Amino acid sequence: MSEITYYVAMPFTQDSSGALIPGTAEECQSSTTALRRAEMMSRLDGNIGAVAFSRSGDPLIGAFSDARLLRTFGQVPDDLGEM
Repeated sequence: MSEITYYVAMPFTQDSSGALIPGTAEECQSSTTALRRAEMMSRLDGNIGAVAFSRSGDPLIGAFSDARLLRTFGQVPDDLGEM
């Protein structure tokens, strides 16, 4: 098994009823890059927050561990597991 770790930054917006909506996730090359990108995303017009997370697993067999939250920026859901 060849385990790979993916690092991701994902922004959040808010609809007219106040519900948080996840934006398009972006894969990053490292945890540092994911943290920087998420912080930048959280400050873009229209976004209210962002998260940086990692996920490890074997893409050949499709087995991945649960995502590991690296950091949140701005307003994000309390329970990211529901997203």
